[in-house]
Amino acid sequence: MNLAAADHAYEVAVLGAGSGGLALCGALALRGYRLRLWNRDPARLQPLREAGHIRLRGCIVADVPVPPCTTDLAEAVRGADVILVVTTAGAHEAIAARLAPLLEAGQCVLLCPGRTGGAIVVRQTLERMGCADGVLVAEAQSLVYACRADAACVNLIGVKALVPVAADPAADTNAVMQRVRPLFDCFRAAPSVLHTGLENIGAIFHPAIVLFNAAAIERDKGFYLYRDMTPRVAECLVALDRERIAIGAAFGIALYSIFDWIKRAYPLTEGDTLCERLRNNPAYNDILAPTRLDSRLLTEDLPTGLVPMAELGTTAGIETPLMDALIDLGGALLGRDFRAEGRTLERLGLAHLNSSQIITHLKGGRVL
Repeated sequence: MNLAAADHAYEVAVLGAGSGGLALCGALALRGYRLRLWNRDPARLQPLREAGHIRLRGCIVADVPVPPCTTDLAEAVRGADVILVVTTAGAHEAIAARLAPLLEAGQCVLLCPGRTGGAIVVRQTLERMGCADGVLVAEAQSLVYACRADAACVNLIGVKALVPVAADPAADTNAVMQRVRPLFDCFRAAPSVLHTGLENIGAIFHPAIVLFNAAAIERDKGFYLYRDMTPRVAECLVALDRERIAIGAAFGIALYSIFDWIKRAYPLTEGDTLCERLRNNPAYNDILAPTRLDSRLLTEDLPTGLVPMAELGTTAGIETPLMDALIDLGGALLGRDFRAEGRTLERLGLAHLNSSQIITHLKGGRVL
């Protein structure tokens, strides 16, 4: 990745001081960007203030000064050219509601990542609260870095070579790219948030792997999420992915398979099968499985990933038996109704539209 020097007049607000937020913050601070870091929980910021630096290890080795940290959202976003939202997807709507009275025309809000439908959620929340004119809203398909953080240290395990970005509406994507491409040169414009949302690869990988290994996780038998992949589980992931690809085709989108996506995102990955590519991806090598079942790999990837994908499939006349099974099994395992709490088309404001109308709507020709 080209880490060119920054335009020092360019201001970036990073919302979220978890692994992803610290990774983006550290990489941008290293290049001289003017940054502000926000987190709602002051306890998460305290180790950073005490250390005085963000320690980057892995793909980038450096100690960079901690940028101004705050729990005051207004202070964080005031005057920012780009606002990177690096929180859990379930927080997107609440963050948008809090941002609505603070945003100014010309500011760009980029979800890193949006999962499936994130930019739609943020856009309609801003519109509902009367704050949408002149504000750019977009989502990245995934995080730039595979990373894990501990206090003030973040391990950058791997960096993606390509991360699609799209705005809602799609007519704003070029303006968004002018803002965000200087931040990370892996950002590439995607035709619409249907593309970025249906390329939510984590929703294909994470829930299935966790559910197939639920007993081992519950017994606290540690294992590597990808390095310990088995052939039959990988074959099931391929079958699950065929449903995603069929949904994309029904909306006129030729999606990359998970087999091809890994190579595009991580070019050093080798292997003739999905199992081999998951095992051999250097960026995935040291990623451990969660230690509890109610991790983001279920509680985020089911309601903000597989639920909206399956609903898009229903609208397009595509059957999604594996997606449906994972949603129901995950809900039964955790005692939650992910369909009731997830990003349904009703919540996304798309339930009254057919497939072609959804395409038109997200391109910017709003269908009422």
